[in-house]
Amino acid sequence: MKRREFLQYAGWQAACLACTAGFAADRTTPARPNILWILAEDISPDLACYGTAGVQTPHLDALAAEGVRFTSAFTTSPVCSTSRSGLITGMHPGSIGAHHHRSHRSDGYVLPGPVKPITDYLRRAGYFTCNVKTAAPGVQGSGKTDWNFQTDGKVFEGTDWNQRRNGQPFFAQLSLAVTHRGGHWRNLEQQLAQLHLRPVDPAAVHIPPFYPDHEVVRRDWANYLDAIQVMDGYVGRILRRLDDEGLRDNTLVIFIGDHGRCHVRAKQWLYDGGIHIPLIVRHPAALPAGQVRDDLVSGIDIAATVLAAAGIKPPAYMQGRVFWGPTARPRQYLFAARDRCDETVDVIRCVHDQRYSYLRNFLPQRPWMAANQYKDSSYPVRDLLRRLQDEGKLSPAQRRFLAPTKPAEELYDLHADPNELVNLADSPDHREVLQRLRAALKKWILAIQDQGLIPEPILEDARLQYGNEYNILAQPSNRDLPERILAVTDLTDHGPSALPDLTKALRDPHDAVRYWAATAIGDLAADARPAAAALQVGLRDACGAVRVACARAFCRMG
Repeated sequence: MKRREFLQYAGWQAACLACTAGFAADRTTPARPNILWILAEDISPDLACYGTAGVQTPHLDALAAEGVRFTSAFTTSPVCSTSRSGLITGMHPGSIGAHHHRSHRSDGYVLPGPVKPITDYLRRAGYFTCNVKTAAPGVQGSGKTDWNFQTDGKVFEGTDWNQRRNGQPFFAQLSLAVTHRGGHWRNLEQQLAQLHLRPVDPAAVHIPPFYPDHEVVRRDWANYLDAIQVMDGYVGRILRRLDDEGLRDNTLVIFIGDHGRCHVRAKQWLYDGGIHIPLIVRHPAALPAGQVRDDLVSGIDIAATVLAAAGIKPPAYMQGRVFWGPTARPRQYLFAARDRCDETVDVIRCVHDQRYSYLRNFLPQRPWMAANQYKDSSYPVRDLLRRLQDEGKLSPAQRRFLAPTKPAEELYDLHADPNELVNLADSPDHREVLQRLRAALKKWILAIQDQGLIPEPILEDARLQYGNEYNILAQPSNRDLPERILAVTDLTDHGPSALPDLTKALRDPHDAVRYWAATAIGDLAADARPAAAALQVGLRDACGAVRVACARAFCRMG
């Protein structure tokens, strides 16, 4: 071994030992563990080891018994492409221009420097990186990346870890699509039979109170749990392959969901059903078995922790944090965002601590059940809810999601109200909590320079002007743009008394500020009539988004 290679090897060995010392100081950690990252699509912690009744997940239960199960892991976004963009970079999607679902597929948009996929760092450290296609006999990885950016190089070197050089450590990403609603849910009974598992009994499933207890709901929920059972069988075969290849002891296995379950009030929404995910970690050579931890863990923390486990110091820009070992930094809050999903535009932000969840709906005039081609064609419960609503057969908790508008703020006590049905935003007893979480969210939005507050058409104009829409906030005149936008959106709480300030904001030099001012004026409906002259000027604004917002305001005024 050359001296330089020896020093690199010794550095990796020391870093790996340091990374895991906080969990298992009495164990010896082999240098540079293999890393297998299993992403199951569209699942919440609906596994037997998390307490879900009626579902059989013996392999994931065993994985949890052999490793560490985290109970408070949350993704940064409730939909796949935005969530996965954060997972692979360790960055909040809104800070890197990846916040709109299925965006930037062919426009040449690349990550802002110095941000890179973590595979770049792993590859430079000597790892073989692969996006696994054939994971085990009968188990196909989807090969899904689904990022909202394009790369100027090869992110993965191969499609299986058996393609690496002899003795080379590997990082393998493996996506399991069977839990994704749609065609993947076909032939579930046949797949269960092959795995010697029984289907879930629809009569035995637990239905949350915000859904009606109806045979369509029960069958749909049972299908979801059946898909989880099939996925668990796949995980069992993958883990068996590690055993057969002698890789078990020195392979760090990370199992997570890419976001929450694919049900009406979950996927694409910032309630716990959309962002709460399972997280199970096993490394027999380094981590103790059978631990359960309630640390707050963000999906973007996986990236930082993977790098640390590989002996690589996470880059200073990375927003993800290492969540175990001596370099771990505990979180007081978790943050998540929802922007455009498919063709449905919305802007929602969430901050979570161990007990409370606070949501800020920046477009409260948009309904939860807005038209959405994917959901309307794939979620039978959506049609059922609308029909039962028309028939007057829904309870208040079930009708709530069909309301024509949303509250501007939502606050939930997750200990007392895990289904997030009692909005405490107007509760005098929770005023201090509301103000604390509201301030934390605002601080985070400014810290990450959240691009989601800039309407997508305006960002597209910026891309044409600057070559990359991320550069919109790099312009000297726009450095305080998020503050100016928040100053306008904060006025929506003041009612008609805010009209003079909103009218003044219609003259702001930036399109995004004028857009939010016109939108807030429109929300005042008839009370906005004193701003008619300013809105009339806005109808001739150079920015199309502003013109539309002004026209909407006139419609709202009647």
